[in-house]
Amino acid sequence: MIVRRFLQWVRTAPAGERAEATGALARAYLFSDLSADDRAAAEGAMLMLLDDPCPLVRRALADALAASLDAPPAVIYALAADQPQIAAPVLALSPLFVDADLVDAVATGSPAVQVAIASRAALPRSVAAAIAEVGTAEACLVLVENQDADVAPFSTDRIAERHGHLAAIREPLLARDDLSAATRHTLAIKLSETLAGFVASRAWIDVDHAMRVAREACEKVTVALAAETAEGEVRRLIHHLRESGQLTAGLILRALLSGNVVLFEEALAELADLPVARVSGLVNDGGFSGLRALFEKAGLPASTYPAFKEAIEAMREGGFAGEPGGAARLRRRMIERVLTRCENQEFGEEAPLITLLHRFATEAAREEARLFCDELAAEDDSEDFAAELESVAA
Repeated sequence: MIVRRFLQWVRTAPAGERAEATGALARAYLFSDLSADDRAAAEGAMLMLLDDPCPLVRRALADALAASLDAPPAVIYALAADQPQIAAPVLALSPLFVDADLVDAVATGSPAVQVAIASRAALPRSVAAAIAEVGTAEACLVLVENQDADVAPFSTDRIAERHGHLAAIREPLLARDDLSAATRHTLAIKLSETLAGFVASRAWIDVDHAMRVAREACEKVTVALAAETAEGEVRRLIHHLRESGQLTAGLILRALLSGNVVLFEEALAELADLPVARVSGLVNDGGFSGLRALFEKAGLPASTYPAFKEAIEAMREGGFAGEPGGAARLRRRMIERVLTRCENQEFGEEAPLITLLHRFATEAAREEARLFCDELAAEDDSEDFAAELESVAA
């Protein structure tokens, strides 16, 4: 019988030849019309080859059997417990593993093993969750880029929390259509923290200044993100902001001064633990006694109330009408009105608020100037600018 001759030969053959013959034996087991005795002998030979001291032999066995549903389970499971370079093709391709096998391999395996599992076609949700929880950055990247993987939203959230500071992972995450607004916000925070740490480490600006710039950039991104989020999903984003300690009075004021009334009302509803319809009624009903009580219930600093009051009064008078930009950009005239009213009061607890409003006013002025210049430049870009400039100079 051919298997007996193979076993006699393989004991003394060089490693390279053993590896080639082992692959041929495995393919014969899968695809040749062997008798029952020959198949049993071939399986026994493959089990014996699991003890071959040369990794090339065991890798040849793994490559030949990895994708087959007819491979001997005992051989497949043994190969999966071998060295990472031998286990990887089996774990990446074999249909013999159940979800529990793969989850265990993710938890106990090497980075190469995790990457192999993350690349599997039709990767189940439970295995994807295990990779998101304990997988290396490389394994999580492969998982995010695996279009056939069933990745639950909580798994993408976990990947963002663990590896969102890495651009290689952040970019494919942001490209996903199923990414929640809260996870997008988490990635924006990771990016701002990374940039702030970078410029501070280079001593381009001091640490406190870098962190303030990063914080304000995050607030700006948050308002923009909320403006693009479906109204029914905004509350989830608000809850995420509160849980992460980012639902501040400054952010809420920025939302109002940007005309993002939905974010403003949802934030107050979250903080005051009231239905958003009730909050909307208090904001828009024309009185201020109930509004003051709402702010106290929401726990917002009393020093910020004058700014909110003036902004709400301006909003009721149509203060957002006629200004360019959507509900993601600070409204300059609104800020100037609020700032003028607040500056007329005595400085004290309001001093930080005045400083914040000055920063808002500067940001709004710069944004308005950019919009104006963009529109002006787009009005007539066909003119010969050089000739016009010459005539003006003459």
